[in-house]
Amino acid sequence: MPRPRPRTRPAAGAAEPLPPARVLAPEAHGPEHIALDARGRILTGTADGAIRRLTLSPARGLVRSEVLAHTGGRPLGLVPCPDGGLLVCDARRGLLRVGPSDGSVRVVADEVAGRPLRFCSNVAVAADGTVYFTVSSRRHGLEDWLRDILENTATGQLLRLRPGGRPEVLLDGLRFANGVALAPDEAYLAVAESAAYRISRLWLTGGRAGERDVLVRDLPGFPDNLTRGPGGVFWVALAGPREPAVDLLHRAPAALRGAAAPVVAGLRPRPRPTVRALAIGPDGRVVRHLVRHRARYRMATSACVSGGLLVLGSLLERGVAVCALPPGDITPPAHPHPVE
Repeated sequence: MPRPRPRTRPAAGAAEPLPPARVLAPEAHGPEHIALDARGRILTGTADGAIRRLTLSPARGLVRSEVLAHTGGRPLGLVPCPDGGLLVCDARRGLLRVGPSDGSVRVVADEVAGRPLRFCSNVAVAADGTVYFTVSSRRHGLEDWLRDILENTATGQLLRLRPGGRPEVLLDGLRFANGVALAPDEAYLAVAESAAYRISRLWLTGGRAGERDVLVRDLPGFPDNLTRGPGGVFWVALAGPREPAVDLLHRAPAALRGAAAPVVAGLRPRPRPTVRALAIGPDGRVVRHLVRHRARYRMATSACVSGGLLVLGSLLERGVAVCALPPGDITPPAHPHPVE
C-alpha cells in the first residue's frame, strides 16, 4: 500500500494586489538580492561586480547611489556584519568579506571538502558569528541557472562556517538551494529550494537539532531570496510563477531532462510579467501574499521591508523597485514552533 502523502500547508491565502512600483537607481543592473544596513540603507550587488548602497529620503526618493566595492565576480546574496562590513556570496569567487571602511574584498571561503565553491547564493549570520550559506548547484554556474532548474539536478548545498573553522556541508541534494535565513530565536534555518517550490527547515537547537523538514511547500512559484523582516516573518520573492511544463519535465527520466534542458534554456524564454512576494510566519503560515500581474519589473528575486516600503530586487532588471506596502497584519503566531 502506498504511504500517504504528508499534509501540506496551503502555500498562500487570498492574494492582495501589489501597488505599482517605482524604479530607483537604474544604473544598478541586476540587483539580485536586497539587504538593509543598520541605518536602513539599501545594499545590493549588481551584474558588474559592484556592491552598491542606496540612501532614500523621508519622502522615499533616492538621495544617493554609491559603489562601496567591486568583488571581481558576480555578487548575489549579502548580509551586513556588526562592524559595518559585509559578507557576500559571489557566484564566481565564493564567500567574500567587504571591509567596513575601505571597500577591501577578502575571500573567506572558496572551497569545501577540497572542492572549489561555485554558485554561492545566499548567506545568513548567527549571533555567535556562525555563517550559513547556500550553493545553488554543483553542476552548473550562474549563467546556466535555468538549465539547472529544468534538469532538476538536486545538487544544491547548505554550508556552515564556524568562527575560525572551515566550511562544512550541513545539507546536500537540495533542489536549487537559494535564500537562507535564521528563525527569530535561531532555533532553525529556513532554506529556499527553488526547483521544489518549497522552503525547507533545518533545526539547530533543542531535541530536534539536526533534523530537516519542510517549513512551507507547494508555493505558487519559484522561491528565491529570503529576508527576515519586522515581526519575525520571512519575506520571499517568487522569481516566476509555477510552470506546468516544468513540473512535467521534473517527472521525466533524468536522461530526458538532461536532453531537453539545454534546448529550452537556449531559447532564452522571457520571464513572466508576474511579481509575487510572500510573508511567511515562523510556523510556515503565509500571512501576506502580494501579487501584481502584467508588471513591468520582472523576475523579482528579492523582497524586503523598509519602513512602509516593499523593496524588490531582480537578477535581470535595471534598478531597485520600491512600492508602498499595503496595510495588513503580519503578526506571527503566539507559538511559532508547534510540535508536529
